[in-house]
Amino acid sequence: MQFSGKTVIITGAGKGIGRACAQVMAARGAQVIAMTRTQADLDSLEAEIGCRSIRVDLSDPAATRAAMAEAGPADFLINSAGTNVLESTFDMTDEGYDRVMDINLRGALVACQAFGRARVEAGGGGAIVNITSIAGHRGFPEHLCYAASKAGLEGASRVMAKEFGPHGIRVNCIAPTITLTELAAAAWADPVKSEPMMVRHPVNRFAEAEEVAESIAMLLSDDAKMVTGAVLPVDGGFLAV
Repeated sequence: MQFSGKTVIITGAGKGIGRACAQVMAARGAQVIAMTRTQADLDSLEAEIGCRSIRVDLSDPAATRAAMAEAGPADFLINSAGTNVLESTFDMTDEGYDRVMDINLRGALVACQAFGRARVEAGGGGAIVNITSIAGHRGFPEHLCYAASKAGLEGASRVMAKEFGPHGIRVNCIAPTITLTELAAAAWADPVKSEPMMVRHPVNRFAEAEEVAESIAMLLSDDAKMVTGAVLPVDGGFLAV
């Protein structure tokens, strides 16, 4: 029970990588505080792992701050909440930009800010993992705002690692490849798009959500106590070749 006696806040915990994180962390002894905007997802997760749940729309900064206050002090934060709007540079809309940036970037930063303040008040220590994407490192068509949000979160995480470090708070990012979630299915269901991507992975497959969650658990653990300000690709070698 690696995280026995520890508490973790997970945004976007209702589906995909966030839900896998909740399952993995609970299985390893952590008390999970799950945040997402869909009550049915929270209800089913609570029944499955016995977590606390807070319904919140993370595109609303005031609501996000209120949810973090309701959660109270925690040892860890995993920012998994994310969305995508498939628009090219030519077709970008204000609505698409706002939707992606509000959740993927500002929502994560607000959660990190609230977590960091609470940890300092509690005496310091703790760790954050922000989930980014290989899309922040390579240019994928129709991922303009998504790529900007994930690259921005990686840059911001380096700043937080610098500013939070003196308080014993570590901040890292996980950059997954295409992970078999509902969000990815919408973007990569077409074999014309997915097959050329598949062959660029030395392991010849996409990631499973649990595999990403296990890497996140590693970064939160004392096994990574000297790791901060880093971006760990969980990409089957995609960025290496």
